[in-house]
Amino acid sequence: MDIEELQTFVEVADAGGVSPAALRLGVSKSIVSRRLARLETELGVQLLTRSTRGAALTEAGATFREHAAKACAEIELAREAILPAGPLRGRLRVSAPLSFGPTHFAPVVAEMARRHPQLNIQTCYSDRFVDLIAEGYDCGIRVGYLPDSNLVGRRVGPIGVQLVASPAYIKAYGSPQRPDELASHQALMQSTEVWQFMDGSKVVSVRPQGRFKADNGVALVAAAVAGLGVAYLPNCLTHDSLASKALVPIMTNYPPPPAGAYLVRPPGQHPARKIRVLTELLIEYFGKSPHFAGAAPTLPSATAP
Repeated sequence: MDIEELQTFVEVADAGGVSPAALRLGVSKSIVSRRLARLETELGVQLLTRSTRGAALTEAGATFREHAAKACAEIELAREAILPAGPLRGRLRVSAPLSFGPTHFAPVVAEMARRHPQLNIQTCYSDRFVDLIAEGYDCGIRVGYLPDSNLVGRRVGPIGVQLVASPAYIKAYGSPQRPDELASHQALMQSTEVWQFMDGSKVVSVRPQGRFKADNGVALVAAAVAGLGVAYLPNCLTHDSLASKALVPIMTNYPPPPAGAYLVRPPGQHPARKIRVLTELLIEYFGKSPHFAGAAPTLPSATAP
């Protein structure tokens, strides 16, 4: 079975059609179609249903796609094992948060693309929970506190978190002094969540309540500035509002535990070199200085790779 046929099938499945897959692969649509036809003939089963709107996986195709993707990944690892210093090739799919991914992470991902011109990088920016394995991502960038999961995580930088509110909210409703007082305040949240605070060396967990929720951190900053409640947010989102006094820190005697930015990937004994390179680049920009206090990373001026 030809590895190019497997890679082409995975690309068509992920892209949702022959045309976008051909664009990703840098080949003609006719070549993609011929590879798919040979693969389906060899397997004796239809993997995709084609229409004018694109291509969709059949039930057999959905099952085969998972095995084909794993086989392609193993081939890539084998290539890296025998060519450890060669140029990065293939594709890297990354999931990153929308709230400040475009400002803080996008410049680093762009720098990686500049340094490695034979690598195709696709980044999805979203604040929703992304299932890396089910959705076919090589890795993801997570911010805050890394929950227990089967994913492998590497901390790439520190992130400061504060409880904040607007002066107008504090004037109208007062400022909570202890975690248990949050029960009488409106909390601005992304979903049903747990807020953690340090009481000396002890971690105190609180389940806040509130009528305003949004799946994006920037929207929560706007709600806090509007005086709708108290918010538990990373400093890189509230930096400007704190500097202008539109928001002020509250309950500072009970700070949140130290948080971080993490590069997470599906489980596996050996991460692909492209993931290791991205991890090292993120650490280079975020691990040695407090970029997440507010400003986006300072990148070197572009030069020819």
